[in-house]
Amino acid sequence: MAEPWFYTDVVKEHFFKPHNIFNSEEEIKGYEADGVGEVGSPACGDVMKMFIKVKDDRIVDCKWQTFGCASAIASTSVLSVMVTEKKGMLLDSALKIKPDDIVSRLGELPIRKFHCSVLGHRALRAAIKDYFKKSGQKKRVVDDEPFVCGVKK
Repeated sequence: MAEPWFYTDVVKEHFFKPHNIFNSEEEIKGYEADGVGEVGSPACGDVMKMFIKVKDDRIVDCKWQTFGCASAIASTSVLSVMVTEKKGMLLDSALKIKPDDIVSRLGELPIRKFHCSVLGHRALRAAIKDYFKKSGQKKRVVDDEPFVCGVKK
C-alpha cells in the first residue's frame, strides 16, 4: 500500500510540473539574465539558482534550477510565478517577499521543510542584489547575512 502524499495539491503541481524551470544547460547558455543568485549547500542537499530579467524596475522573467527535494523545487517554482505574474513584480516589492509568503502560496509545507522556502527567498534576493550591482544601483543593494543549513556564509 502506498504512503499518503503529505503535501498540498499546489506543492504537487509545482513539483511534478515545475513552472519557469531550466531543463538543460543549453537553455541557460542562451538566457541573458540581468541578475543571477545562487544559494544553498551541496553538503545538505539543496542548491537553488535563480535568473531574472528586469524591465522598468519589474521582474519580467524568472527562470531557475534547483537541486533538492519536492519542497525545494515547489518553493522555487511558485516563487518564480509570484514575481512574474501581473506583468512582473516591482523589485522593491519582490524584496519584501518572505518565506512565509511562499509557504502560504503553496498552501503549506511540513515544518521540517520550511528551510526550502527560505532558500527560495534568499536566491531571489541574491539575484536582485546581482542585478543592482550590474546596473550601477549599488545604493539599492541590500546586504543580507544568509544562513544556509545553520552555517553563516
